[in-house]
Amino acid sequence: MPPSSPPSSPTLVGSSPPPEGTVSSSLDLSTLPPIFVLPAHLKEAELHDVEERLVEQNAPLTFDASEARLFIGKVGTKRRAEFELRSHHVRTEELVSLLLKPNPQVNEGSEPAHKKRRVEAISTSSSNFLHLHRGESTTEAETEDESLKLSVNSKTGQSSPILISVIDHKSRSSGVPCEEGKAMDAIKVVKLDWFEDSIKAKKILPLEKYVVYQGRPINRTDTIITSQLPKASLASQSTQKILSSAPKATAERPQSTQSILERAKSDQPVTPIRKSGQRFYRSTGRGSRPFDDRTFASQSQELGHSRTRAVNLLQQTTSEYEGESSDIPEPPDWIKVGLKYACQRSTPANPPNDPFIVELKKIRKARILTEDEIGVRAYSTSIAALAAYPYRITNPREILGIPGCDVKIANLWIEWKNTGIIKAAEDAENDEVMKVLRLFYDIWGVGASTAREFYFSNHWRDLDDIVEHGWSTLTRVQQIGVKYYAEFLEQIPRSEVESIASTIRTHAVRVRDSNISLTIVGGYRRGKSASGDVDIILSHPSLPKTANLVTDVVASLEDEGWITHTLLLSLHGTHRGQATLPFRSSGHAGHGFDTLDKALVVWQDPYWPTREADLAADPKAKNPNIHRRVDIIISPWRTAGCAVAGWSGGMTFQRDLRRYAKYVKGWKFDSSGVRDRSTGQIVELEGPMGIDGTAEDAERKVFKGMGLQYIEPSERCTG
Repeated sequence: MPPSSPPSSPTLVGSSPPPEGTVSSSLDLSTLPPIFVLPAHLKEAELHDVEERLVEQNAPLTFDASEARLFIGKVGTKRRAEFELRSHHVRTEELVSLLLKPNPQVNEGSEPAHKKRRVEAISTSSSNFLHLHRGESTTEAETEDESLKLSVNSKTGQSSPILISVIDHKSRSSGVPCEEGKAMDAIKVVKLDWFEDSIKAKKILPLEKYVVYQGRPINRTDTIITSQLPKASLASQSTQKILSSAPKATAERPQSTQSILERAKSDQPVTPIRKSGQRFYRSTGRGSRPFDDRTFASQSQELGHSRTRAVNLLQQTTSEYEGESSDIPEPPDWIKVGLKYACQRSTPANPPNDPFIVELKKIRKARILTEDEIGVRAYSTSIAALAAYPYRITNPREILGIPGCDVKIANLWIEWKNTGIIKAAEDAENDEVMKVLRLFYDIWGVGASTAREFYFSNHWRDLDDIVEHGWSTLTRVQQIGVKYYAEFLEQIPRSEVESIASTIRTHAVRVRDSNISLTIVGGYRRGKSASGDVDIILSHPSLPKTANLVTDVVASLEDEGWITHTLLLSLHGTHRGQATLPFRSSGHAGHGFDTLDKALVVWQDPYWPTREADLAADPKAKNPNIHRRVDIIISPWRTAGCAVAGWSGGMTFQRDLRRYAKYVKGWKFDSSGVRDRSTGQIVELEGPMGIDGTAEDAERKVFKGMGLQYIEPSERCTG
């Protein structure tokens, strides 16, 4: 058994952890216009960090540059700002000032002409926003429009303005916006220092001295900008009527007969992002990835980040939905108290809204195959939140109240509820190019980039093309993935997973002793009836006995014929003395992958009923048993709880576990342990030598040390 006498509380070597539940600052940027982070001069990790910190401060972050009115980045000159805007296809003309000049044709103090409108600038804590005022003549439509003037911030209870671009009758007919429209539609490029300085000052600093450039977009026909429309205002029927009757802000979608490739081109014309070597600067869907003469541009405008406000609603908005009239149920506690991380809530395997979630997963798969990283993260967040929602959704207003979901998800739900399908999901499933990309993506060892390379660069269309024209160019893992393609797609039932685990334990005891600890993780531990592969974590209470354990176990299994191919044998843990991964390590180490000793093997049961007779007749008789993918992971006992926790949750659960550790605790969590980000020191959640108990007991200790309620593995099914 593992050693006893664990510490009563987590010990931080060299420092003490920050108080539970604290965050870096308490800014509320929700009243700002949509924000776009310029990637210039930012490394990918830095870019994601800035975006995540903006979201932490309730910023209305968008990943579609055409939606944004505030651009933040490392930009120092007006010329550079104009270049960055052009590179993101935002065409502007410079404005000297947002404040409007007085109209010389109207005497000061006199009333404006009938139906004319004037704009007055009012100052907020962060920038200049504009309210719409009118003369005495008022129509019913104008009375309804008045509801757009102010909205209530649900967090602060204070009124916040909505940006409205106004075009009078004359300018509508001519297509030339009036001066009010120019000012209302203003775009600002602001130095990143503004955000950093605001965090340091713990308050929103004025933008003025940080503004590098301001202008208004040109060649636009938009008449109403709803990007600052709060969720609460959607409940206003008068507002909804105006939005549903307003001219569309974008062109109609192409006909369904068009392929996804053509739709992507027409929806978002783009030019290639500058490459660094053979790798694109950023895989966010903002740019394109050319393969010969083709461009597979992602449609990031279909779904922005969960914090992005609605800009272009679908033709049928939430205001037009005629659904069930039953009252919306009382929200669960995690919504009431604002728990936003998936590791803070229970997510069952078969949620009430699973049919709708299945459709969203189809769209997410398309985003994966287009390398729209932001789209993948946004859909994953929405899917996880919907999976945790305990009631069957009957009204789109329910979706608007779920953290991680917005109007776009609500409109997708309306489409699905009214038609039984989501067109974007159906297009992704039926498109011929996407079918081939999914075929390649399902090859073991092939990711989204490689799948597209196979299709667009090599012009392969099926597995036969790969074998005939490119076999020698494949890695060993990819060759095995092609060879056993159909077998690897066959799911592994729980009974077979348990049989494989039992065999591995027998050999681990054989090469060490009976104190070996074995835990089946992955989908099996979450309760799945069948798994795509088998994930096993081995440990031992003696630290020296886990060193090189993976080598000895694999050799023993190979000798007896259980392993036919060893595709990866990593000893990264042994080579660094089985210590927790350094906070700032050189090179890339994927989460839970190269941080621990690990073996990726192809498994085949060497025994079958007629084996003896078959081998007697033909010594080279073929084994008819199916091949399986098996991962064997080795963890030191002192951090076994971290390893089990790091390999047991769904994708979003695991992502949010790391994000919670980073933003709430100030720690870095991975399968090898926890370190403090400020000092780099190890946080000993399980004690210096591990706990006296099972691997699950150690995992519970990790949750407790992180200030989290323990979530059963079967409740971590975030998809």
